[in-house]
Amino acid sequence: MTTKRKKPQTSADPFDIDTPPDPAGRAATGPIVQSPLRAGNKVFIRAVTFYYTGEIVGLTGDEVILSSAAWIAATGRYAVMLKNGAPDEIEPYPDGVLVSIGRGAIVDACDWKHPLPRSQK
Repeated sequence: MTTKRKKPQTSADPFDIDTPPDPAGRAATGPIVQSPLRAGNKVFIRAVTFYYTGEIVGLTGDEVILSSAAWIAATGRYAVMLKNGAPDEIEPYPDGVLVSIGRGAIVDACDWKHPLPRSQK
């Protein structure tokens, strides 16, 4: 029995990641997984020492640039905060201020499916 390989999917977004290539050099056939680090996406970023929320407005090799950003001083129960979008302590940056997060300091990032926190708490 022979199986046909699917034609690999491609994406114009350089921050999409595909299934790792086959060690024998054959084309990958798995689904494309989109990174949360993409322009226009709302994110929660856990950096080495701080947490941030914001909308990504720019990406470079060295930084992620956020608008409508907030420093999350305390998350409370982490999984609960990610689920309900209500951190315990919020320190928003002023409207119109862009915030640069060094990519080397990012531990992980995830989609933020809630309104961005814009009020101090």
